[in-house]
Amino acid sequence: MNYRHAFHAGNFADVLKHALLARVLTYMIAKPAPLRFVDTHAGLGVYDLASDEATRTGEWRDGIARVAAAPRPPELAEVLAPYLAAVGPAGADGLWRCYPGSPAVAQWVLRPEDRLTLCELHPDDAAALKREIGGDKRVRVMASDGYAALNAVLPPPERRGLVLIDPPFEKTDEFDRLLAALLRAHAKWPTGSYMVWYPLKNRAAVGRFAAGLAGSGMKRVLQVHLLVGDPDAGPLAGSGLAFVNPPYTLKAEAEALLPWLAAVMGRPGQPTEWTVRWLAGE
Repeated sequence: MNYRHAFHAGNFADVLKHALLARVLTYMIAKPAPLRFVDTHAGLGVYDLASDEATRTGEWRDGIARVAAAPRPPELAEVLAPYLAAVGPAGADGLWRCYPGSPAVAQWVLRPEDRLTLCELHPDDAAALKREIGGDKRVRVMASDGYAALNAVLPPPERRGLVLIDPPFEKTDEFDRLLAALLRAHAKWPTGSYMVWYPLKNRAAVGRFAAGLAGSGMKRVLQVHLLVGDPDAGPLAGSGLAFVNPPYTLKAEAEALLPWLAAVMGRPGQPTEWTVRWLAGE
C-alpha cells in the first residue's frame, strides 16, 4: 500500500497515533532533564484540510471531527487533553482548516529546552516542513532517509527521548525494513523510547513483524491495535502501534482509550476491535 498522508490527515489512524504520542511526550516532560524527539518520516508537519487530497477523501470527518464532538468520559479527559490542545478548536463553522502531523503535535507538547530532529526524504515535503515549523529554534529538519539518519542522530546528546518511525509503506518489504531499522537503532540506544506506526492490512506481514519484536530481545514492547471496520472491506480500517520502553502508565491509558475510540469512530454496520498487549516484558 501507499499511505500518502495528505489524503488521510486527521483520520482514525491519526487520532490513535497522535493521542498516544502526546501522552508519551507529556509523561516524559514531567522529568526536568531535556529530551530529544526524532521523527524518521516527518511529512509536511501540518496538513491543509481544504487541499485537493484531503477533500477528495474527507477522512478527517470520521476521525478528529467525531472525536472532538463526542462527549468524553471524565476518565479520558486527561488522556486526550494534550492531543486536543495540539489540534486546536474547530472554526466558527465547526470545520478545521488544518490538522497537525506528528512533528507539530510534538512541537506543541515539548518544552523550550527540548529538541526535535525531523527527517523527510521527499524534497518538496522537506521544504514544506521547513517553511511550516523549521523556524522554531528547537527544530532541525533533515532532508534525508529517516532510516539512515537514525545511525547519525542516535544516541542524542540529551540521552533521553522518543523516536517515532511512521513510514508511508510504499515498498512491499516495508515491515522488514522497519524492523531492521528499529533493531539497529535500539542496539545503538537501548535506553531510548521508540514508537512505531503501521497499517493493519497485510495480516501475515503484521504477524511476522510482531513475532520479530517479541523475539528481538528488547525487554519492554507494547502493542496497540485498533480496527474501526472490516479490514477486507476497502479503505484502510485498522492501524497498529508498537512501543519500545513505553511509560508505565501507557498500557492502562490505552486500555481505557481504545474502546471509546472504537465506539466513536467505528464504521456503521462494520465490526470494531481493539487490543493492547505486551509482546515482551510486563
